[in-house]
Amino acid sequence: MSAPQVWHEVRLDGRVALVTGASSGLGYASALALAEAGADLVVASRSVERLANICRAIEARGRQAFPLAVDVRDLAQVRRMADAAVERFGRIDILVNSAGLNIPQPALEVTEEAWDTIMDTNAKGLFFCCQAVGRYMVAQRYGRIVNIGSTMGLVGMADRAAYCASKGAVSQLTKVLAIEWAPYNVTVNAVAPTFVETPLTRPYFERIPGFREEVLRRIPMGRLGFPEEVAAAVVFLASEAASMITGVTLPVDGGWTAW
Repeated sequence: MSAPQVWHEVRLDGRVALVTGASSGLGYASALALAEAGADLVVASRSVERLANICRAIEARGRQAFPLAVDVRDLAQVRRMADAAVERFGRIDILVNSAGLNIPQPALEVTEEAWDTIMDTNAKGLFFCCQAVGRYMVAQRYGRIVNIGSTMGLVGMADRAAYCASKGAVSQLTKVLAIEWAPYNVTVNAVAPTFVETPLTRPYFERIPGFREEVLRRIPMGRLGFPEEVAAAVVFLASEAASMITGVTLPVDGGWTAW
């Protein structure tokens, strides 16, 4: 087997990507970056109406966008999503699991409802998206899965017991799936962003006195991340330039986890 020509292949022309949580934040940035790299997109969110902006942005770049309403906590919806994507484009080459949420609570105050909501979205939902799409990738003997984890899956932080547990699960699931699906040329990796100012995180910076300053003290580079920086890592891991990388959780954290 000859070595792949990867030096100039951070391109995704002819590929089909499916992105969950694509209506805002890291999912939006990832979908846009994948389109700019040449991929056609299936974009999923709980509401099709919320996907209008990303669909327009993808189509403005000359790529196709197919919106789907999906709640990743519902296994039947997840399976229908994978089937609909393949019916529309004939294949799925890339899956980006970006749907996620957080409900900060001190450990002594975590409710069962909050725990279940976080775990069902961030861990259970992510796994079954991988499973539903992975069936097609294994059958076609090609696939690139990129899970959106978090530095909170690698280190702890107060008031985030359920969130840290869910993102730790993402890193471990990434390793297991990478091992199982490597023989089928399916790579499974994760990115672990530090705090990025998105609709998910912005309320914490606005409402909690001193929180921004506390976060910045923990980041050696001294600033928050940009969604586009996380999206760049997603595109790299989805490309042939990363063809020998699997089972990795890549921090995009300005040095937080290097302490």
